[in-house]
Amino acid sequence: MISAANVSLSYGKRVIFKDVNIKFMPGNCYGLIGANGAGKSTFLKILAGEVEADKGTVTLGPRERIAVLRQDHFAFDEETVFNTVMMGHTRLYRVMAERDAIYSKGDFSEADGVRSAELEAEFAEMNGYEAESEAAVLLNGLGIPEELRNLKMKELEGGDKVRVLLAQALFGNPDVLLLDEPTNNLDLKSIAWLEDFLYRFSNTVIVVSHDRHFLNQVCTHVADIDFGVIKVYTGNYDFWYQASQLNLKQKQDENRKVTDKANELKEFIQRFSSNASKAKQATSRKRLLEKLTIEEMPVSSRKYPYVVFKPERPCGDIILEIDGLSKSIDGEPVLTNFSLTVRKGDKIAFVGGNGLAKTTLFQILAGELEPDSGSFRWGVTITSAYFPKENGAYFANDMNLIEWLGQYSPPTEGEAFARGFLGRMLFSGDEALKKTGVLSGGERVRCMLARMMLTGANAIILDEPTNHLDLESITALNNGLIAFSEVVLFTSHDHEFVSTVANRIVEITPGGIIDRVMRFDEYLEDGEVTRIRDELCHGHRELSL
Repeated sequence: MISAANVSLSYGKRVIFKDVNIKFMPGNCYGLIGANGAGKSTFLKILAGEVEADKGTVTLGPRERIAVLRQDHFAFDEETVFNTVMMGHTRLYRVMAERDAIYSKGDFSEADGVRSAELEAEFAEMNGYEAESEAAVLLNGLGIPEELRNLKMKELEGGDKVRVLLAQALFGNPDVLLLDEPTNNLDLKSIAWLEDFLYRFSNTVIVVSHDRHFLNQVCTHVADIDFGVIKVYTGNYDFWYQASQLNLKQKQDENRKVTDKANELKEFIQRFSSNASKAKQATSRKRLLEKLTIEEMPVSSRKYPYVVFKPERPCGDIILEIDGLSKSIDGEPVLTNFSLTVRKGDKIAFVGGNGLAKTTLFQILAGELEPDSGSFRWGVTITSAYFPKENGAYFANDMNLIEWLGQYSPPTEGEAFARGFLGRMLFSGDEALKKTGVLSGGERVRCMLARMMLTGANAIILDEPTNHLDLESITALNNGLIAFSEVVLFTSHDHEFVSTVANRIVEITPGGIIDRVMRFDEYLEDGEVTRIRDELCHGHRELSL
């Protein structure tokens, strides 16, 4: 168990938390949610002892151990993968290191013998003899093959580093586990393994994630940061959403009833206060009116951007025809003889383990890359808009946001139009004067979505659009694409996003493509798809988004 008592934190005049009192109990998995800037990661750091609150205390159960998913991907660069995982249990690792140092001595003294016996007892108490096999199981579950385990961390790719650090946090059965965005850079197989691990985990878990499907799968409770406080709901993310919306509606209904009653009393008093026969009733109603209180509705930190794509014209019969596209990057084949016909109403999710293949395909379709061979043709009625995975080139200037959006606005529109549009994307007032160079990742994504909305395109290409967005912005984009009546080509790591938007799945495998007109969850469960994938991949790694 871990608890916080009267925890408060402010940055200048901005209050992050005020007198937070909360207990996180064993056997439960708590999803810590809130808008960007609400303080989710900061609160995890307070619980971990990495950030000190202005006041209040954090209490861990006696003899309990806390483990944290590390965000510094370079902290263990000089350590081997295997040692990095073992270092997740600091006390066990220290005992192992001291024990191994004693055994490596050439002149083993009597004192060394006594100390080694003490260390062996301590080692056994912490299940040290099972540590290596446990570390191997964790690494295997998270997709780190055996040949990488003796390499130094600095030799790994970024995604594999994240997996090793996650294995480090899970190692040694910690009493309290703090996970900040644990599904980042994980493929579907690894996410499913992690979901199962956390489902069976019997201790306390507190997790921050923007993956709604993951939160629904693992959470027994949701801890919602809003209005400067943390409120705990029983159930997963969907239960929280329903309960919070019901709670808000009940408060609004109560206020409406009180307002209606107050208006009724005021009307009676105004009509009969000068009437002698009704004077007593009017006085009685004045007392009732004074007792009525309308509960002040606090301002939520949650803000939903306005994401609506309005095509200037519907698509014609010919949308997009791709014939035999091939492309190599740095001498390595990325796309090989890729062919596809896109039809009216298609919302295609491109999936598969090779993210570079999907990005390369989108760059070719957007005109940013030339294929080595093959061709593609957009229909004459089609106008497309492209959201790239990397957007830095669009912000390599010293403009403010009004000037930046003005580049893509209709020439007849001025500053008022840009301000209005930016306001709907959560850049109101002085926020619209921000320089592009200081924008966060999420702010850049919102700007890029605004740019796309201004095009009036009827074919939208999106490469990982949910990266960097908070849950509210993901929900707004998700709903905007569901409502969009024309063609969408996209890729995303967000399971919920893919399963609710896509009506057609195209998986790019090393041996070819699998193309199915069906929802994503149906696709994952389709045994025929699994058989075809196995034939195409010939033992290659399984599907990842």
